[in-house]
Amino acid sequence: MYSPQLLDHFQNPRNAGDIGDADATAEIENPACGDILRLTLKISDGRIAQARFKAKGCVPAMACASALTELVSGSTLEETRKLRRADIIATVGGLPPASTHAAQLAVDALSAALNRIKA
Repeated sequence: MYSPQLLDHFQNPRNAGDIGDADATAEIENPACGDILRLTLKISDGRIAQARFKAKGCVPAMACASALTELVSGSTLEETRKLRRADIIATVGGLPPASTHAAQLAVDALSAALNRIKA
């Protein structure tokens, strides 16, 4: 049902936790299923120097959050703003149609965090 990549991100999450002195923080909830994703970012020289997440929800939600942090770490803010749901889905090796909300939750959290970057 789930790809090996998705299961690996779920069983071995990357960048779990919070950044204490984050430059941007967002917490998004999917009201339909109850999944919650908190994303914190540290910015340095126009790049995502560090990204961490905390998630409560289904296996795909946690895996997509983990994948998101790997995709954005080291990226410029411009590159990060171009990230789409399909990029996350591809990184986790695909999602069942009923689970694509997990990738959307990750993208929504990223968008919200980018909009809250402290100058």
